[in-house]
Amino acid sequence: MFNVNKYNSDENMLEKKCDINIARTIDLANKMIQLAQAGYEQREDPNCGVLYGIMLDTGYRLLDLAQKEKHKHIQKGWWDNSIKKETI
Repeated sequence: MFNVNKYNSDENMLEKKCDINIARTIDLANKMIQLAQAGYEQREDPNCGVLYGIMLDTGYRLLDLAQKEKHKHIQKGWWDNSIKKETI
């Protein structure tokens, strides 16, 4: 479960809920990438390698899309300047 309060504190307030969702997606993608890398390194059979390979590809694709969307929101002036990077 995501900690929405992390994005709603006074110091990290986002103006739009859509920005909160983008930030959460970036966090999720980073976590997927970390899990996929660990899972791949610790796998015990080829099927696990396939699973984590797909997860890794998907995580990187989600991260790329979410970062591009974040950049669009920044260009439109929607993104609150207090949120410049996401934490894992």
